[in-house]
Amino acid sequence: MKQLNLISLGLLILLTGACKEEKALNIKNPSPTNNIMHYLKQEAKGMTDHFSSSSLTLDEWDSVRTVKHHQFIEMMGFNMTEPRNPPKTYFQGTLQQKGFHIEKFYYESLPNLFVPANLYVPDNISQPRATVIYLSGHSHGQKVNYQAHARRLAELGFVTLIFDTIQFGEVWGHHWGPYNKGWFNWYSRGYNPAAVELWNAIRGLDYLATRVDVDMDNIGITGISGGGSQSWYFAAADPRVKAAAPVCGAGTMDSQVGERRIDGHCDCMMINNGYQMDYTDIGALIAPKPLLIAQSDRDELYGIESTRQFYQTLRNFYKKFDAENNISLVETPGGHSYHPKSRKAIFSFFLQHLMGKDVPAEEIVDIETNKEKLLPADSLNVYNGRPPATDITKTIQHSFIKTAEIPVINSREDLVDHQKKVKHFLKSRTFGAFPDAAIDLGGKMIYRTADLAKYGNKTYSFNSEEGWELKVNIFYRHPKEEKSPLLLVLRTPGEERWKSEGFAQKVPGKHNIAYVEVRGVGEAGWAPELNWHIRRSAAWLGKTIASMQIYDTMRALEFCRTLPEVAPNKISILGRDGMASIAMYAALMDEKCENIYLANPPETHDQPSPKNGRDFALELLNVLRITDMYQIPALIHPTKTYFIGEIPPAYTWSDTVLNKAVNEQLYVVN
Repeated sequence: MKQLNLISLGLLILLTGACKEEKALNIKNPSPTNNIMHYLKQEAKGMTDHFSSSSLTLDEWDSVRTVKHHQFIEMMGFNMTEPRNPPKTYFQGTLQQKGFHIEKFYYESLPNLFVPANLYVPDNISQPRATVIYLSGHSHGQKVNYQAHARRLAELGFVTLIFDTIQFGEVWGHHWGPYNKGWFNWYSRGYNPAAVELWNAIRGLDYLATRVDVDMDNIGITGISGGGSQSWYFAAADPRVKAAAPVCGAGTMDSQVGERRIDGHCDCMMINNGYQMDYTDIGALIAPKPLLIAQSDRDELYGIESTRQFYQTLRNFYKKFDAENNISLVETPGGHSYHPKSRKAIFSFFLQHLMGKDVPAEEIVDIETNKEKLLPADSLNVYNGRPPATDITKTIQHSFIKTAEIPVINSREDLVDHQKKVKHFLKSRTFGAFPDAAIDLGGKMIYRTADLAKYGNKTYSFNSEEGWELKVNIFYRHPKEEKSPLLLVLRTPGEERWKSEGFAQKVPGKHNIAYVEVRGVGEAGWAPELNWHIRRSAAWLGKTIASMQIYDTMRALEFCRTLPEVAPNKISILGRDGMASIAMYAALMDEKCENIYLANPPETHDQPSPKNGRDFALELLNVLRITDMYQIPALIHPTKTYFIGEIPPAYTWSDTVLNKAVNEQLYVVN
């Protein structure tokens, strides 16, 4: 025992001395290199910390707000500027209750997209009433489960609309695409179920606007969980909303990704985030409307610390409008749920801002919590088990976002015009999260040998992005004194040793060969069980694994062009399987590659993955709104495309276009 104490004392002395020495030398612990979890956490923190609107004057904000609102709606995937008629409405009966009645109906949000709803209307209305739209969260039964809130609002004098979401209502559609079905192709389509829910809410308000008993100058919205996030979206999107009270429905990106709270979230809990918005950005679009944020302090999905953070940020923003009294935060004890304190605060909030009544929360009666005193599902349901035969709720994910039509290209001018159009779209909607300014490449040679190739081998490192130091391993077939062509080979995740080397030997030509491991591969890789989390987190940050790999490839090309032994205009890329898609998009955006070589490339982004997400991540945000993989060989012209082996059938489109437009073709290497 004495010996152990002496050893412990000796270690303590050594460690203390080391700490003093480190402090004296001002040594800093470097950020982890090639650590995807650290990288995503830092990116999320940067998004949360960068609330650019905070520094704007009111005059500046007026113009910026228009742009940000347009971006927000675009990320949702629909257009609010086009004129629209009120939705067709189909009434199914009325239930009389004490002091109010419930109208049962469904409305047609889009052609054949039907929304079952209940409208709670106070009796004996003589003039238009303030109205609240209750947005259902992700609980089975939807408008039935949350009826107590609508009932209480009606008893307080509000007309109240409550309707089903596309999940867990009378018809069960899909909110859980990437979450538990492997439908990561939703990201490529630009689809998010939040957009459908927001559109349905907007169309519900379009219906309310036709009613004489609804005061359209006093519209409020509220809901919990999924209904909470929708309350943020609805208030930000629709100027007709006067006041919003979201409950347990928002957290900073820093918290969501950094604390991995995202892993418990449905896919609709964050917008399709191509423009990299945090909830503070969404909140800024609500300002200076009255906003009550309700949050429980032990919520699994939203940390109270993050809620306090964006509340304070937004409160400071509200001060620009002299409207800090319009925003408030109510905290309640417990997990992801309501509390009498939050419910009463919401009722008091709406009475004040929609009716002009000052009623303290503690004087308001809470909702009815005895389920035996509430109505059963068969009373409130609209369809009675027989939804419209043409209803597309279960398949809306296939049609809500219009993917790009196949372009008609018959001439060089057509091809050049479409190339420009595609690249412009991709730069802002797909690769918008690329760094605004590239960091210094910082290239350095870290290893060399006279073996392995006729003229030796060199391994270089270079900086792709902050936190990512990648390597290029070059095998020289030609003297280093010559500027020679270079074939850049993209290694694939999990490949067997020498697999890429074997493929490279199939490429004819007099070139040196370089091998690179981009993010997700080799030394820059991660455990496969993280793939599901990384794919979802990246999308919430406006990225995908594929977009990060494309950026790494472009940086590798940039670095190789700095080497004196490389002919900068004679670089080609080789990619096989999923990496073939990375090679194509890197060549498209780089615009300087001589050739690309593809082996077994995927044909489309529009394909699902395993539920666990452990396949190659092909998704690119919004890409299917402008193009698809099989079209890229035509769009990278004058870069030539060679296939190692057969040309997959879908790529014949590119072959036909090249032949028509520029008298070129796709090539095959056997």
